[in-house]
Amino acid sequence: MKLQLLSDLHLETESYVPTPAPDAELLILAGDIDTSWRSFELFRDWPVPVLFVPGNHEFDGRDVDEAREALRAHVKAIGLRMLDDESAVLVDAQGRRVRFVGCTRWCDFDAFGPSGRERAMRAGGYFQKVMQATRHGEVFGVDAVRALALDSRAWLADELRRDGDWDATVVITHFAPSLKSADPRYGRQPGTASFCNDDEALMPGAQLWLHGHLHCRQDYRIVHAPSASPQPAPGSGDTRVVSNARGHARKGEADGFDGQRVIEVFAE
Repeated sequence: MKLQLLSDLHLETESYVPTPAPDAELLILAGDIDTSWRSFELFRDWPVPVLFVPGNHEFDGRDVDEAREALRAHVKAIGLRMLDDESAVLVDAQGRRVRFVGCTRWCDFDAFGPSGRERAMRAGGYFQKVMQATRHGEVFGVDAVRALALDSRAWLADELRRDGDWDATVVITHFAPSLKSADPRYGRQPGTASFCNDDEALMPGAQLWLHGHLHCRQDYRIVHAPSASPQPAPGSGDTRVVSNARGHARKGEADGFDGQRVIEVFAE
């Protein structure tokens, strides 16, 4: 299956018109498309199915739980399918079944381990103030983010352990699954744990892991230890991790971005 991947378009401020990749069988939107939600109209009547995983900025200035359901209804009315702690099995042109496992996967601030959590959460306070979101009538601060992140990780771990009738598994998250995705402009510092999680232990359950959030492009492989999982992905000794984020043109982040790039689930 051939996938077109877009994320971090930030169409609330950026001038960019997405266009279909000619040979893509599916479009994946990995979050931070538009904080206002208006630009999802650009994907109405898209020539192939569209899967969308919410980014953190889709919740800016909103109650997280209320916005989640409102956003799901909003994109469904346009013809998109939202995955947030959900999975879907789609069939490609060759009849192969691909499971797509999607969630925002908020940051749990443990990217540097428990010993680095306190510093990571202090640094993460800045990003939560920018969001100005709420949950359960209170500010959506770092403790609330971590609680939601841990729930999401538990769901993701359970889903990736599940057996089923599919030929490959693709995970889609907004937050990155490894520090190897850290933006090279900033390196690894406490604030990086607001962008990257340590989900490498979950990767034996997937052939491909797609993400956004960091405003840079990534494409690398995580090799699994022989005993990494009692149920490794069939025929897979590693997991490919890919991000195709656009970012902000005014900061030079869109330089080199290819909105027509296609990623293949089944490499020949």
